[in-house]
Amino acid sequence: MASDKDNTANISLIEDFRPRLRKLIEVEFVLDHLNFLDNDNKDLIRTKARKESNLKAVDQLIDTIIRIRPLPNGWFREFVDALSAGGCKHAAIYVQDSPPCPALEAENDNCVRLIELLSPSLLEMKTTDVCLDCFARGILTPEDREIILAECKNRGNMGGARELLRRIVRFPPGWFSIFLKALQVTEHPDLFKELTGESPGDNLIEPMENGPPKAVIVLRDYQMAVARPALEGKNIIICLPTGSGKTRVAVYITKEHLDSRRKEGRPGKVVVLVNKVPLVEQHYSTEFWKFLKNKYKVERVSGDSQLKISFTDIVQKNDIIICTAQILENYLERAHSGDDDGIKLSDLSLIVIDECHHTQKGGVYNHIMIRYLKQKHKNAKLKKEQKDTMAIPQILGLTASPGVGGAKKIEKAEEHILRICANLDAYKIMTGNLGENKKEPHKKIATAEERKEDPFGDVIKGIMNAIHIHAELNPTCDLGTQNYEQWVVQKEQNAAKEENQKVRVCAEHLRQYNEALYLGKTIRMWDAFSFLDKYFDEELKKKVAPEDEEAIIKTDTERFLFTLFKDSKVKLQELAKLPQFENNSLAKLRTKILHEFTSREKARGIIFTKTRRSAIALAQWVQENSKFEEVGVKACHVIGGGGQSVVKPMTAAEQRDVLNKFQNAEINLLIATTVAEEGLDIAACNFVIRYELVTNEIAMIQARGRGRAEDSSYTLVAGEGSGVAERESVNEYREKMMSKAIDKVKKLDQEEYEKRIKEFQIQAIMEERVRTTKKKQKGMKKESPSKVKFSCRSCNKPVCSGEDVEIIENMHRVNVTPQFKELFIQRENTSLVKRLLDYETNGFIACKDCGQRWGSMMLYRGIECPCLHVKNFLVMYDEKRKNINKWSELGIQLPAFDYAEHARSVAESSEDEESM
Repeated sequence: MASDKDNTANISLIEDFRPRLRKLIEVEFVLDHLNFLDNDNKDLIRTKARKESNLKAVDQLIDTIIRIRPLPNGWFREFVDALSAGGCKHAAIYVQDSPPCPALEAENDNCVRLIELLSPSLLEMKTTDVCLDCFARGILTPEDREIILAECKNRGNMGGARELLRRIVRFPPGWFSIFLKALQVTEHPDLFKELTGESPGDNLIEPMENGPPKAVIVLRDYQMAVARPALEGKNIIICLPTGSGKTRVAVYITKEHLDSRRKEGRPGKVVVLVNKVPLVEQHYSTEFWKFLKNKYKVERVSGDSQLKISFTDIVQKNDIIICTAQILENYLERAHSGDDDGIKLSDLSLIVIDECHHTQKGGVYNHIMIRYLKQKHKNAKLKKEQKDTMAIPQILGLTASPGVGGAKKIEKAEEHILRICANLDAYKIMTGNLGENKKEPHKKIATAEERKEDPFGDVIKGIMNAIHIHAELNPTCDLGTQNYEQWVVQKEQNAAKEENQKVRVCAEHLRQYNEALYLGKTIRMWDAFSFLDKYFDEELKKKVAPEDEEAIIKTDTERFLFTLFKDSKVKLQELAKLPQFENNSLAKLRTKILHEFTSREKARGIIFTKTRRSAIALAQWVQENSKFEEVGVKACHVIGGGGQSVVKPMTAAEQRDVLNKFQNAEINLLIATTVAEEGLDIAACNFVIRYELVTNEIAMIQARGRGRAEDSSYTLVAGEGSGVAERESVNEYREKMMSKAIDKVKKLDQEEYEKRIKEFQIQAIMEERVRTTKKKQKGMKKESPSKVKFSCRSCNKPVCSGEDVEIIENMHRVNVTPQFKELFIQRENTSLVKRLLDYETNGFIACKDCGQRWGSMMLYRGIECPCLHVKNFLVMYDEKRKNINKWSELGIQLPAFDYAEHARSVAESSEDEESM
């Protein structure tokens, strides 16, 4: 008979391992073998699993067991047996207080995480074959097999694969190597390679007893040559072409750095900095974690992460941390300000900076390196005074192209390279001779004739000229150009300040027509028409008040503009359907894509374009064209994740999903904005097209570098007279100048090199001091919020004072006053939905009088908070009207949001309503 003491110990054991048991127990099968629970409790637990989740059901199972009094004799043995009989042997091991050793437990956790990370690819397995093999090898129970095969039948192969992956990870350590064997036997070499980093049977894999294979890092001769100074502890910049393995070299240097410090008995801490959120996950899963997980703790953090512990704790508990640069800068600043929850440079032993050519004035990389340079020069002074110095980390910079910084002469290009070396405190810039490993794509320029007739564009220009006459505007540049865009934006801003609503509204509409002209020139006329139609549909919706609200007034100018489009809509719609007037650049692009997909056995390519809207439109054009489908084109767009554009951005998860599909050949044509040019690890392509797009020499080199496969091509498609081809020639010249400048820097005498580097570093430190002083002076001059007044940008209605605005988490400016609530209407906007740990947004607020958007409605910890976007207001400051695009431009100190006070106020008003 078990004593109360034994029962208490066993319950304590279950509670201690609850986090593990939640992941390892499948309640449906375990309940069948638990006789000491009554049927009512079992039914409640099964309902919880069915309606909520298995995790919640496990919690209820454990809570139910703990609540039973008295516990029947033999209950604990029955619980352990039920876990084993229900296919949860790993859970049974924990309950019996026999968990695997910490190293084996960590290995198993790594295996589970690897399966989770690569699940999008693994869902493509031949599920029935793998299921039967796994069952034969003992990592699936008969019940597992039955359920997986039923899922395949009812929900398809991917549904079954998802169920299989969910079930194999519940088995005790050792399941991973068995699963790999099953993949090998069922002929899944690609999946095997993705999980291990090598092909089945490759001799670079060291099998481990109970964990995943250990991938060995093997560098090519040119990679080892560029790494050598870093292996000696020196700061360097590695400059190698895109696709030549810079990140793999960094992984190798990281490993050797930590190994050597461990041998010497010194702590090692490596931070890998990236400048884009998607790169965090990429470097983590495909490089650093993949190769170093068996020896070191690797973690990743970005703005998208929702970790329960602070960044400081993550740094303390891990050996390698991959993060966005801004996160490290924030915590360095905390330490500088005296906050205990900060990070010091002395806490780190190596910083790896990806895409290090961004280490220039104003960039976050440079802010971090200025801190480093200050400490380095301070250390030199302390050393002279024979005082203790502060440790600073080794620096490793990675880039495919440092560029020339807009230089027109070789001397200035050389100076640009030296400044980057100085900013990174580089001992040398290392370039490699790739020899036979070098892959240069064949370059072509496809020039399209200017179209002879453009009746669609002529109608739009006619509308724009009518607006010019109505608003008494005289444009100084051609319609449909970047210069016109800049001119009309300036007119809109000036009109807002002068409260000239007629010109302001006309300028807004002219900007949209200008965008439509650009779309009509580069994509289809239908895309331009759809864009305008959607814009006017949204504008009309703004003028429709919600139920129980007063009608929103339209001004005479707004009526004129709506009528102008309405009168031309049918004509535009008809012209947009006529193929003979389509632009010739699109015809050239069509010919190029068809050529690539008919002349290659397996074509895979990327088209780079200028805007998010054009990327989406091009993808739709390809998907809707039957000719492309006939030759096997499977297209999708990938765009950036920033929120500055009116086009809904892609999340990091959405970007990863598209890139995974491209990797697995579910997609073979990517249409991308410049987000895909730099850094993102995109599968080897055999053709790259830049469509009506030229930026600078860095972007050109990055884009061209995406053509990594043998016999790849790089094509620029440009309209005649657009200037695109000419700018590409300038970039080619700058690329040659850059190579010469790097060679000149490398040939400098080391003493001369270090002298020039030191001069640039002292200059950078002095400039930073001047900027810091100005910033402090500006902060001291911050005015009282009462001196700032906000009015609606559209109708000039007074809205609120700066005194009414509070700030949440140093980021969101909100106005929760009752007076403000009377001035706006609230609308739902499903594309705006954003949920984070403490707040969510799911709608926008707009002026009750004119429908102008003012911001979003945010639910912050249960309180509705109207969040103001300052660009939607006209700001009166120092008796002057100002156009403010960012809150940081406003020199006032806003009070912090008092959550406790507002929560109490909300609670009191709720009580008043209930008592009425």
